[in-house]
Amino acid sequence: MFPCFRAATFAVFASVLSASLSGAVAQERRLPVSPNEIRLSYAPIVQRVQPAVVNVYAAKIVQNRNPLMEDPLFRRFFGGGGPQPEQMQRSLGSGVMVDASGLVVTNNHVIEGADQVKISLSDKREFEAEIVLKDSRTDLAVLRIKDPKEKFPTLDFSNSDDLLVGDVVLAIGNPFGVGQTVTHGIISALARTQVGITDYQFFIQTDAAINPGNSGGALVDMTGKLVGINTAIFSRSGGSQGIGFAIPANMVRVIVASAKSGGKAVKRPWLGARLQAVTPEIAETIGLKTPSGALVANVTPNSPSAKAGLKLSDLIVAIDGQTVDDPNAFDYRFATRPLGGTAQIDVQRNGKLVKLTIALETAPDTGRDEIVISNRSPFQGAKVANISPAVADELRLDSSIEGVVVTELSDDATAASVGFQKGDIILAVNDSKIVKTSDLEKATRERARIWRIIVVRAGQQINVTLGG
Repeated sequence: MFPCFRAATFAVFASVLSASLSGAVAQERRLPVSPNEIRLSYAPIVQRVQPAVVNVYAAKIVQNRNPLMEDPLFRRFFGGGGPQPEQMQRSLGSGVMVDASGLVVTNNHVIEGADQVKISLSDKREFEAEIVLKDSRTDLAVLRIKDPKEKFPTLDFSNSDDLLVGDVVLAIGNPFGVGQTVTHGIISALARTQVGITDYQFFIQTDAAINPGNSGGALVDMTGKLVGINTAIFSRSGGSQGIGFAIPANMVRVIVASAKSGGKAVKRPWLGARLQAVTPEIAETIGLKTPSGALVANVTPNSPSAKAGLKLSDLIVAIDGQTVDDPNAFDYRFATRPLGGTAQIDVQRNGKLVKLTIALETAPDTGRDEIVISNRSPFQGAKVANISPAVADELRLDSSIEGVVVTELSDDATAASVGFQKGDIILAVNDSKIVKTSDLEKATRERARIWRIIVVRAGQQINVTLGG
């Protein structure tokens, strides 16, 4: 059992807590000076933020596929077997109300593939919701309550860059579907970049208990502001073991702003350069005391980085005065910069510090020509696109590559069942070179008993042979 914090003497702490809630002492961090201060209750903070944290229920219809139907010989003798039975799959998560009009932010994995989404408030009322924006790169999604007839309670964003390790935080969500639950802990670590959950790895780590169902819920500070969206745990048992991760509020703010602007996709600044981590061996070679920073491995011609003067082998050490420890840290910092302005990048070049000014603009997306392959083939159900600078940036591909790439796969797609993955680059099909999506669409019109396919995955060329 964990101890509950109750008020021993409400009068003693009321003035202190009131000041904290107003933000007057938001930046003051000090040790308790009396036993009465240690016995403070979190109840006033919880009562304030709890109404803005919601439960998210998502449902999707899936077909129960008979595995025997995947066998062409079985289908030939027994036919298609008629319509396959359908089943409703349900998932449960949490969300945070960020706009009084009924705008809710949650994790993308909570509502991924959902045909129906419902929002349940802390007072048990339920509302139908629509998906406004999904962003798999950050694992965030924004929902909107349909036909809202009232103004809803919301949480304000904190500046997550102001967090310090040791700050007290509360996690609020719906773990295991038991109902809204509050846990407390501290910020255990900041800028965790080796978690492997999303493209932008720069997580807040906390020991506040986070469990399945907490995904999309709120991590709040002692002023009642949102510092992060709880998204994942490190666990060997499936339950909380004191290591949970939250997406920082400054990244959440970007996604919500994109949704409010009416965009269906998040627009981010485009660097136009490929970065790599500095290993101890590289650090020794270039004379660094510690292996930190982001090393420039490639610069795309005519990109913002090229125009700013960034060069191969430059070492990026800071952006707008904030230290850059590795490429993940730079990606996060750069992605949270507002479009339309500029950012200052500090680089080490030949032992000297050079300051560069880079324009914050989106990557060109001309010629994407995205289509879904519907012809009966190993590619059936795959969404593919020509590799534009924007596509390369989204999928973290080398922008100098030309060709056709898989951008999306549904779980029930033939392409997924045969092993294709998002980010696979299709070079050739049955000895036909694939340069554009129209080439692939044409190649899949041909009936073939054997499919010979050349794919590039994670920089490695793979030759695949599949039966028709």
